[in-house]
Amino acid sequence: MRGVVDFLILGASGFLGTELARRAGGSVELAARSGLRGATPMSTVRLHAWDAERPGATCELLSRVRPRHVLNAAALSSLAGCERDPERARLLNSDLPAELAELGLEFGFRLLHVSTDLVFGASPPSGVRYLETDPPSPMSVYGESKARGEQRVLARSPGALVVRLPLLVGDSHGSGRGGSDSLIAAIDAGEEVTLFEDEWRTPLDVGIAADACLEAIRLGVSGLLHIAGPERLSRFELGVRVLGARAGAVRRGRRADLGLERLRPRDVSLDTGLARSILTSPLSSGLGQDDAEL
Repeated sequence: MRGVVDFLILGASGFLGTELARRAGGSVELAARSGLRGATPMSTVRLHAWDAERPGATCELLSRVRPRHVLNAAALSSLAGCERDPERARLLNSDLPAELAELGLEFGFRLLHVSTDLVFGASPPSGVRYLETDPPSPMSVYGESKARGEQRVLARSPGALVVRLPLLVGDSHGSGRGGSDSLIAAIDAGEEVTLFEDEWRTPLDVGIAADACLEAIRLGVSGLLHIAGPERLSRFELGVRVLGARAGAVRRGRRADLGLERLRPRDVSLDTGLARSILTSPLSSGLGQDDAEL
């Protein structure tokens, strides 16, 4: 007889999804289009082949697994990919979350849907960092599709939790899907790397992000929640932190010089006051610096 599944993790082959699977504990099952890569301790965990783009596939999966919680880390997250194929971006980033919200009501699971700081674009009306109450102002197809997905989840399922995450960094366990893997690979290959000094984020270690998401859904948190690091860093500053002694190989650049201002927002730093008042998970960047609020 099949036991109760505590967590079903969708998009489990991605950077965040893999880390959620590593840390969830209890009875966990995974779903992804592709297999898991990199070192994982999950050889005994059931992995479901799942094509989120096939009509009916998600409902079929959930009717079989019947989980208590669904963590949705599946998305089309490439900015360029979303610009090339806005219909696919809509399907994966907006339609899929809306379907999950409706299925949650049908099958009785709690949904945590992962969103992004890139639902914002203009300067934050609340001050230096964006609050959960600030209206989305996306600048790209990706940001627009994710913002629409958030709205549809919360409209259909008031008990769902939508977590906005920043740029994630940290150990990808050999998968090559980490936020800094391509940067490190380029430096190792002797390539010249330019990082923007006029684009700011609040980066967070992927393991800390996973722990905070899991704590939030276990606590029954609902609505919107920002989970991000304490430091507001430019892309250049972040690269210097990640590379350490090899940072001399990185050049400073500006979005304006490359004509990228239309798609790439200047500053999407997230305020995490609400999360810090609810969670015990330490929202540190994991970059080896003082993690006091700056």
